[in-house]
Amino acid sequence: MHLENKDGRLTSGVLEMEIHQTSAPMSAGLGGPGLVGLNTSNHRPQQGDSKADSLNPYPSGAAGQSCWAPVDQDFGSFFAEWRSHPPFPQFFSSSSKDPCFTENTPLLRNFSQEKGSRCVPIYHPEFITAEESWENSSAEWEGGSLLSRELVGSSGSASSEKGELLDSAHIRFRLSKLRCCVRWLKVTGLFVFVVLCSILFSLYPDQGKFWQLLAVSPLESYSVNLSSHADSMLLQVDLAGALVASGPSHLGREEHVVVEVTQANAPGSRWWRPQQVTHNWTVFLNPSRSERMVLSKTFEVLSREPVSISVRASLQQTQVVPLLMAHQYLRTSIEAQVTIAAVILAGVYVLIIFEIVHRTLAAMLGSLAALAALAVIGDRPSLTHVVEWIDFETLALLFGMMILVAIFSETGFFDYCAVKAYQLSRGRVWAMIIMLCLIVAVLSAFLDNVTTALLFTPVTIRLCEVLNLDPRQVLIAEVIFTNIGGAATAIGDPPNVIIVSNEELRKMGLDFAGFTAHMFAGICFVLLFSFPLLRLLYWNKKLYNKEPSEIVELKHEIHVWRLTAQRISPASREETAVRGLLLGKVLALERLLARRLHSFHRQISQEDKNWETNIQELQRKHRISDKILLAKCLTVLGFVIVMFFLNSFVPGVHLDIGWIAILGAIWLLILADIHDFEIILHRVEWATLLFFAALFVLMEALAHLHLIEYVGEQTALIIKMVPEDQRLAAAIILVVWVSAIASSLIDNIPFTATMIPVLLNLSRDPEVSLPVPPLMYALALGACLGGNGTLIGASANVVCSGIAEQHGYGFSFMEFFRLGFPMMVVSCMVGMCYLLVAHVVIGWN
Repeated sequence: MHLENKDGRLTSGVLEMEIHQTSAPMSAGLGGPGLVGLNTSNHRPQQGDSKADSLNPYPSGAAGQSCWAPVDQDFGSFFAEWRSHPPFPQFFSSSSKDPCFTENTPLLRNFSQEKGSRCVPIYHPEFITAEESWENSSAEWEGGSLLSRELVGSSGSASSEKGELLDSAHIRFRLSKLRCCVRWLKVTGLFVFVVLCSILFSLYPDQGKFWQLLAVSPLESYSVNLSSHADSMLLQVDLAGALVASGPSHLGREEHVVVEVTQANAPGSRWWRPQQVTHNWTVFLNPSRSERMVLSKTFEVLSREPVSISVRASLQQTQVVPLLMAHQYLRTSIEAQVTIAAVILAGVYVLIIFEIVHRTLAAMLGSLAALAALAVIGDRPSLTHVVEWIDFETLALLFGMMILVAIFSETGFFDYCAVKAYQLSRGRVWAMIIMLCLIVAVLSAFLDNVTTALLFTPVTIRLCEVLNLDPRQVLIAEVIFTNIGGAATAIGDPPNVIIVSNEELRKMGLDFAGFTAHMFAGICFVLLFSFPLLRLLYWNKKLYNKEPSEIVELKHEIHVWRLTAQRISPASREETAVRGLLLGKVLALERLLARRLHSFHRQISQEDKNWETNIQELQRKHRISDKILLAKCLTVLGFVIVMFFLNSFVPGVHLDIGWIAILGAIWLLILADIHDFEIILHRVEWATLLFFAALFVLMEALAHLHLIEYVGEQTALIIKMVPEDQRLAAAIILVVWVSAIASSLIDNIPFTATMIPVLLNLSRDPEVSLPVPPLMYALALGACLGGNGTLIGASANVVCSGIAEQHGYGFSFMEFFRLGFPMMVVSCMVGMCYLLVAHVVIGWN
């Protein structure tokens, strides 16, 4: 393939010019014989007056004539001749000087119906700017339509219309310059921030922990003297072995290890000797000696005097207990670390809320800032350690289910389900929405809510497209009820799984059946209040699209064409030419959309009264396309769902949910006989997977900065300040709301894992003496329902948003927040009242 210029020079930008005019003689002069159109909406030569008029999108004499150039005429002379007689000399004074490419390639030959070379619009890869994004496209189309109408009416008052056009062009130019300045400020600021974090991260080496093997017993202890550092403020001591994070299951003589950290206080006058300050840390041993756990404790460094560490054991028998111990000095206090962590988290939310960057990039920037902060305070992790922070089981579950859904969509099953749902709702939109929300709530109680979101989001999108509904509002409502339903059982949401699988809680009687009974009753009350609230929040919102279905489908088609063009990497001339053709298609569709917006009056659709007639047409149009592949997909998907249940109830199944999803994807790839594997991989939400990986690193780094631990300790201190007769009610209220707010801001998985030992120690404190089950139910309700507060509060929210964005219906942080946060507040209020009545009034403990 070769692309050459008439005079041998390359060009940049779009080689297409359209001149709007109002006089018929000009169009007749430009549409004469032997002229080839430069308009990308028609990809074939147009000869003769009648033929040019028939193919031209604008009628003769109307606004929107195209400028035509002779095939054999030199472009320089043609542009010179055109500039000598311009229709609007002042408005179009800055015409493009770029000549036109010639194209003689077989790849693009089907776009031409005549022999020889023709003009093809070629686009530079950077031609599509940020101002031409999908979010601003509606305003641009309307602006283009308004401009066309102004040009049509300019024949009556040419001078006044010309002045208005000049003023409008000047304002748009100023706004364009302002947007460009803001964009460069954003890029410069973020680049300086990234460079600064990279420099800080590279200045400090990895703090590899040197573990020392200890053998302690009631007869032998271990002690070591450490030299203090001048810039150290904290000493972190790590113990690894058969340990438990919380206190003993019952009071009495329990086996434990005591770590004593002794240091001389800062000396005063020379007449007073420095005093010895000792800190004790009691760590309880696991009676079964089967599980290994790493526990950490930080101690304040009081002076530059040496520090002594002593480890001794209190055992029932004179046996030796093996332990591993490591220590390191930190340069920053706990309060400063918590402040840094809070600033980083707030910065990530600012980037996501105001959509300064994509949420995946925002999570990556937050992770980099948190790692740089850890390096500065002296706790920089190694690359291996950072990779261990990522929850690969969740990523494997998402990847496997995305593969299954991608193959499943080839069968037409989602279209068929959309038509069936429309038929069952009998054309009533709210009946259909409530039915969908109830179905996903029930399924997410037994399946993982991420799996439910992966399966139902494509069905909902197709259903809304069939009914000309806005999928964004329906998807937000659906994912909210997915999170509510996931809190009903012990396997519906990860916080519930963490609570039920805790060994100490199992010994205290918090089993699967009891936990599910308490949570299921509470979630039923939450659902009773959530459905009327959903209808109230949508009371003044129009679920139907404000434009006819033809306009909506055309906008979506333009978005798909543009997204396809932007995904083509201009690595070769052929790919650059194909990308140019696709962008030319986008321009042609945009002109078609502008004409339709001009001709169609906006009408708000009403509920379909003739749904019985339309359902027959929909059933003929949306059928199962591949029944054999559908049978294979249903078989594999049924096996995966059954294995999810068996993994939770049958101890003999040694497969996690991540492995089950990966194995199911491999099975279906073999049964479906997929040869072009890249097509399937293109449908995987890689941005969503990368967002989760960056989010796991960010949350773990914030935990190392003691943010989550600080929140738990402050919660426990507030509970201790309440009088004893009101302490249980205050503890339930505080734990519910702290868990809900924290889970809406940070990931609920590390928060739940951190709060369990804090609440266990609080319940075993003799000064507090609170029952454990109500605190755990409050933690579960708050952590699960709090995920509805923000877009990144729950994994199902992010998955649903990613799939919707891939289909062209992405919703922003604020769009989710306006509906999700009120639902979170009301659902947590109902759950809190249920717990107060059940455990404070009735005493169901």
